[in-house]
Amino acid sequence: MSRLMSDSSVFHVRPARRSDYKVIVEFQLAMAMETEQLQLDSKLVNKGVSEVFRRPELGCYYVVEAGEQIIASLLTTYEWSDWRCGQVIWLQSVYVLPQWRRQGVFRAMYGYIRDKVMADSDYKGIRLYVERNNRSAQEVYRSMGMEDHHYRMWEWMRS
Repeated sequence: MSRLMSDSSVFHVRPARRSDYKVIVEFQLAMAMETEQLQLDSKLVNKGVSEVFRRPELGCYYVVEAGEQIIASLLTTYEWSDWRCGQVIWLQSVYVLPQWRRQGVFRAMYGYIRDKVMADSDYKGIRLYVERNNRSAQEVYRSMGMEDHHYRMWEWMRS
């Protein structure tokens, strides 16, 4: 468990439990609205979050608590790298409650996941994608030693 002091409050990172799924769903709905002005189908998001708890091979949620309140969450998923013969962890669905931003919450989550990668030689690194115009998030990632690589993401999504 990772602990960090911030404004005389203690918060810590832990793997999410199935009982946390409602908060995670709320965070996902809020993030989509904040970042893309997109109103997601809450029933579909509920099912999607629940599916990760039902099928752990899909990924793993982590949450940050301050006291008894969950203040942030993220999802890790896995990519096989044949070049590195190991797993790359993707950070997805990162959400921090607005009043807790810029207080080291994401840094604690990232450190927790980075420690997992460093402790297990089957893990080869961490990746994430960020909205092109989200400059503040990009600055945070850069400050933690992450690099903006030469790859661009392309996608096709079923409607």
